[in-house]
Amino acid sequence: MGSVMVMTRIEDQRWSVLPVSSMLPAIEGSLAAETHDPRLSREATLLFTSDSEVRALNAAWREKDKSTNVLSFPAEPLPGLPEAAQPLGDIALAFETCAREADEKGISLKDHATHLIVHGVLHLLGYDHISEEEAEAMEALERKVLAGLGIADPY
Repeated sequence: MGSVMVMTRIEDQRWSVLPVSSMLPAIEGSLAAETHDPRLSREATLLFTSDSEVRALNAAWREKDKSTNVLSFPAEPLPGLPEAAQPLGDIALAFETCAREADEKGISLKDHATHLIVHGVLHLLGYDHISEEEAEAMEALERKVLAGLGIADPY
C-alpha cells in the first residue's frame, strides 16, 4: 500500500487553531482519487503561513505581487528515483485570506483549508483550471475527494 509523508511548517501561529494532522486525509484522498497505483509513496510539504509570506512567494515565483489563499509548487524530479517515489512538492496556505474566505462562505476554517489543500495537491499532480474544461475536471475531483472526507461541495 502507498504512503504519504507530510512535512508541516507552521510559520503563522494563528494556524494553531487547526489540528494540522487533520490535513493528512486531504492529501491521501487527493492521491487516491487521482492515481490508479496503490503502491505510490509520496512526500509533500505544507506551509501554514501569513498573507504577507504568500504574497512574497507569489511575487518571487509567479511574478504576481499579491496574496492568494493557496500556492502550489510542484517538486522538480529527482534523478534516480522512480516516478512513484518522486516528491509531490510544496503547498503554502495564507491565514488571513483563508480565514476571511471561510467566514464569507459561512464554513469552518478547517473545511476551507482542507479544500484548498486538495486543490493544491491536484495542482502538484498536474491539474489546472485555466480553461473551462480543465476547471470542470479539477473541480469534479475536488468534489469527489471532499465528499469522501464529509465536506460539502465548495462550489
